[in-house]
Order: sequence, then structure tokens, then C-alpha cells
Amino acid sequence: MYKPTLKRLSLLWFAALLALPTLAQNKQLTMEDAFINPSLNPANLRQLTWVPGTDDYSYASDKNDQLLRGGIRDNAKVILTAADVSAALEKAGGSKISTVGSLQWLNSNEVFLNQKGQLYRYNPQTKTAQKFYMLDAAAENVDFAPNRQRAAFTKGNNLFLSQPGAENKQITQDTNAGIVNGQAAHRSEFGISKGIFWSPSGNGLAYYRMDQTMVTDYPLVDISTVPATLNNIKYPMAGGKSHHVTVGVYNVASGKTIFLKTGEPAEQYLTNITWSPDEKHLYVAIVNRAQNQMWLNQYDATTGAFVKTLFEEKNDKWIEPERGMYFVPGKPDQFVWFSERDGYDHLYLYNTSGKLISQLTKGDFIVKTVVGFNPNGKEVYYTATAESPLERHLYSVELTGGGRIGRMTQGSGVHNVTLSPKATYFIDNYSSPVTPRNIRILDTEKGKVAKTLLTAPNPLEGYALGETTLFPIKAEDGTDLFCRMITPPNFDKNKKYPVVVYVYGGPHAQMITNSWLGGSNLWMQLMAQKGYIVFTLDNRGSADRGRAFEQAIFRNAGVAEVSDQMKGVEYLKSLPYVDQNRMGVHGWSYGGFMTTSLMLKQPGVFKVGVAGGPVIDWSLYEIMYTERYMDTPQENPEGYKNANLLNHVKNLKGKLLLIHGTVDDVVVWQHSQAFLKKAVDEGILLDYFVYPGHPHNVGGKDRVHLYKKVTQYFDENLK
Repeated sequence: MYKPTLKRLSLLWFAALLALPTLAQNKQLTMEDAFINPSLNPANLRQLTWVPGTDDYSYASDKNDQLLRGGIRDNAKVILTAADVSAALEKAGGSKISTVGSLQWLNSNEVFLNQKGQLYRYNPQTKTAQKFYMLDAAAENVDFAPNRQRAAFTKGNNLFLSQPGAENKQITQDTNAGIVNGQAAHRSEFGISKGIFWSPSGNGLAYYRMDQTMVTDYPLVDISTVPATLNNIKYPMAGGKSHHVTVGVYNVASGKTIFLKTGEPAEQYLTNITWSPDEKHLYVAIVNRAQNQMWLNQYDATTGAFVKTLFEEKNDKWIEPERGMYFVPGKPDQFVWFSERDGYDHLYLYNTSGKLISQLTKGDFIVKTVVGFNPNGKEVYYTATAESPLERHLYSVELTGGGRIGRMTQGSGVHNVTLSPKATYFIDNYSSPVTPRNIRILDTEKGKVAKTLLTAPNPLEGYALGETTLFPIKAEDGTDLFCRMITPPNFDKNKKYPVVVYVYGGPHAQMITNSWLGGSNLWMQLMAQKGYIVFTLDNRGSADRGRAFEQAIFRNAGVAEVSDQMKGVEYLKSLPYVDQNRMGVHGWSYGGFMTTSLMLKQPGVFKVGVAGGPVIDWSLYEIMYTERYMDTPQENPEGYKNANLLNHVKNLKGKLLLIHGTVDDVVVWQHSQAFLKKAVDEGILLDYFVYPGHPHNVGGKDRVHLYKKVTQYFDENLK
């Protein structure tokens, strides 16, 4: 194993400005360029993946009409075209395809695809297709067993099983619309992204059953019909009734379902469901509603009986398990577990008796992902921020022998990696402020580059871009706060420039990374072209800096975050080329809450604010997210009162534009409408714009419209 010395870069390294190259060119970005021009994104390899069971890789052509396959020692070659597959599909009773985008690997020799519920398998060597098995034209949330020989899917709120040579079987029979099977539970918090969990061999199927009948209906109105149509959703608001979740376990051979005996209270969170390698047990990380205690429990997969609690964790603020157990290959009684118990997300090796064998990683950095294990199960591969909070690298750590650590990726920046099925190679998709994208295959044993798949050219060559710098400033408690500043092209320090502060500021997000463009987007670059300085700061409460950094917001949303953003304002005001009288702020969702908070709690600092999808009153937001950070309104009335922006409307100075989608099911429309009502009551003038039919994020071509609106508002009121 390649084991260079692990040298932690000091945060002081960032005290010097990290400058991105200035391109002294003339082309100007358009709003369409910023959002819907893919040619300005760094080149990539579509559908790049490993071929199952091999060290081969495959990807689609630029036109997406061919699939190429290559090995470590040979170049990629076309193995099929959309035309080839179309001809074979038509012979088998299917329809033509225009792209290979829907193809997935079935095994090392075949691909498959889903056409209106009918699965087809295709062999590139024989150029033949055949029907595989039938799902349903209305199938959703399709989840394949590991060997692809079975699939589970949802139709309506029920769960179904499909497999070759058999009629589809309905597993659940719930007729009440308030009961949902096989879908993500708990509003997709705790790392939950799906509701179906196959056992390793596909003989068993665990799934969420979510009873929402006790949760209040929330009305969304569809204005595309005449008259408009009412669409009630279940939306559990902070302090109110929460849904009840259980875990069903379906045995494919017997056709019987049992439920895990997860006990009372019913209002608890069942997270990170993991099957044991031998399929005899299921493990569930149970979190209480207060989200300050977690039990990792073992259950019998045959009877559903509780077996034991392996261990529990507590915290006086919150516990948030987001990843299941990673069983060690060849050692079915050992697993790796993520925990933030020492203040940072680190890896711990346990056995299934609940005994801690060792802490594998430690230090003031976080582990981001477990990528996999080496073939002999003696090392685990993971990505982490050990070099800097702004970077991501791949490392290995020994499970025995002192836990020696080795860094496996080179080059300052952000590395996204995928381990090959045999764990002998990994794909490294890498970018930095000066590197749009490099994709390489490296050897896990020696750490050497085995093959370069792509070196992306600079897609912005010829465009007039300003300079982007990344640097830290200090919070009031001395914590480093990372900033990104983009100055206009042809920047003149003797001039005064308006500033737009882009803010998010909430948990689970990091705006600034040592990646291409410093993590900024092309709208920010466009604004710089228009003569604005664009500034962003990741305040306390945001992600990837450890527990203390994130928990600074506990029970007081909008306090530490605003304080930190004002440190950014102080820094900006210290710059002779910043016009202190022309400062604006913009953000969406939590950033909308932050934008409005800054306009109201620091009146007069910002001349203009544009808040999209803003949380206005946390008591109107969902239980799972809000209660983690704020407790309930009943437990923390003062915190909710201080964070409730309705109580600060009268402080507004300057121009404020609120924007909201009319069918937002995340931050419901009631937030901004309540703000409007309060403004009317207080005699406060502000501006408002809605996007009919849009949910929380305004996407597609309408995103161009959205940012034309945002930009116009700044141009009219800030320039």
C-alpha cells in the first residue's frame, strides 16, 4: 500500500489569498450561459462507471448515442450504439432509443433498460435483446436486488415485487392514502434517500411503512386546472404530530411479511437500516424525537424480535446518524461505524457484540464517505478533509496493526472517487481552482496513475472573468470562517464597487471549496462581469467543520450565523474599493432566511436584499429538521420568538424582494405570505414575486427567468 506521510496543512496556509487565474479576455456571459449552456461546464465523461465484477470501465459518448468500454491496459472502444440496441429491441417487441442514457450494467457482459415497465436485457457481443421481466408502467421508486434478478417498486402507496417468470406480486395492501410503503421516511432526513432495502442475496426485502394519518393535511393549490385543484400533502410542523414509522421485512420464498419490534414511543426515527451479511439480522439506528439519543439495535430478520442494543450515543444538543454499518469483508462480525462523538465525524471499528475494537481515524477534520475495503479486508478506504476543510482526498487506514493511514490522492483540490469492484483501482474525478476537471484511474496498491481518461480544457477560455480568491477571516470566538470573493474583470482598486453577498449559512451545505471556480457558479461570475464584487462566507452552522462549528446555532437559529456574516461585512467595509452604501444580499431557502434576517436584524447595512423560498417562522417548518436545531416551540419559545422574522418586519430599511414557488412543499408558501401580511399590517413596503406551479427550487428554463429577475432587482437598486 502506498503510504506517504500524512501531513496536515495548517489553516494558516489560507491566510494568503488563493488566487484563481484571471483570464484577460472579452467574451461576456449571458444568463442562459449561466444556467442552461452545458458547454461552459467542464467536460465530463457521461455515465462513467465500473463494469460489474471487473476492472473495466465504461462511459457514454459526448452525443450519448454510443457506449464505450475500456480496460486498464487498453483504450476504450465502442461496444454498442443506440441504433444497435434499437434494432434488437424492436425485434424483441420494444421501442427505439435515441440515447444510451437509460442503459445499466446487468452483469459483466450484458446491459439492461426499462421501457414503460418492461425490462429488456441486451448483449453487445451478439447484438440481441430479450425480455427480462415486467415491472409496471406506473412503477416508481424501483430498487433492484444486488444481483438484478428481482426488483421492488411502488405503485401509489403500496409495494410490489417483480421477478422473471412470475406475475408481479403486491406485497402491501394499504388502501388508506395516509399510509405509505416503500418510500423514503422521515422527510428524507438522517441520510435517508429511499424506502426499500434488499438483503445481500436478494432473498429478503426490508421497507419503510409510514403511517401519516395523524399528521395534519397541508393544502397546495394547482392552478393549471380550471377550476384550480386542491392537493393536500402531509406536512408535520415543528411541535405538532409526527408520523409513525415501522420496518417491514418480506421473505421472497415464503411470501410472508413480519415487522421489526422497534417498540414505543411511536414518534421516533428509524434510520440507517442495514442487513447483516448472512441475512439473519437487521440493524436499525433508532433516534428519539428529541434527537439527542441514538440506539444501534439488532433485530431478528425472521421474527422481527429485538435482539440487543449494540451501543447508544447521547449529546446535549443533537445526534444525527446518516450512514449505516459497513461490514468488513471476510469478517461478518465486524463493521465500521461513523460517529461524531469526539467532535468530528470519524470511523470506529466494532464487532457485532457491540464492543469497540478501535477508533480508526481521529483529528480536527471530518470523514466524508467510506468508499470501500481492500480485497483482503485489512484496510478501509475513505474520503476526508484532513488536508483542509476546503479539500477532499482519498485515504486508507489499516483495521489492525496500529491503524496506519495513507493518503491516496495527490494534487490540492477536491477528489471524488469510485472504487472498482475488485478494489484494485479507483476512479479519481478531480478539480481545483486551476483545474476544471481531471479523471484518472489509480492503482490502490501503489498509488500510481494507471490511466488518464480525461483532461478537461478550460471551458471559459476567452471569457472576461475577474479574480476569485479564497481566504479565512475570524469569527467573534476566533474560529476560522472561509470566504470567497470575486472581483470584476479589469478590477481597479482606486474605484468603488457595489457588493452582492450570496449566503446560504445553514446545516448540510458548504459553499466554498478548493474546486473549480472555488465552488462558485456562473451567475456569480456574470455578476462580477457586470461590475459587482461577489462575496460568500461559510458561517458557523454550515457543514464539514465539526460538531462545535455546526452546533453554534442550537436553539438560536439566525444568531451566530448573522454574527459571522457581519464579520464578513466588516471585512468588506475595510476594503477601500468597496462602496459601503451599495451592498446587497441574496440567498435561497436557509439563505432566504439569512437574507431576510440580515435585512431586518442589521437594518441599513444592506441596501438591497433578494430572499428566495425563505423560512420566516420556524414553527411552520418540518419537525425532523427544525426540532434538531431548535427543539420544539413549546420547549424553546424564546428561541423561536427571536428567530421569527415576523417579529422584526418593522425594522426593514432598504429594498427587499421575496420570491416563492406557489407549490413549495419544503418551505411552504405560507412563510412568505405571512411576512407580506405582517408588512401590510406594519405599513412596511416591500416587493414580491411568485413562480406559479414551482416547488421549492425554480428549475429548468424558468431558472433563467428567476435570475434575470434577481439581477434586474440589484441593477435597479444597487448600481
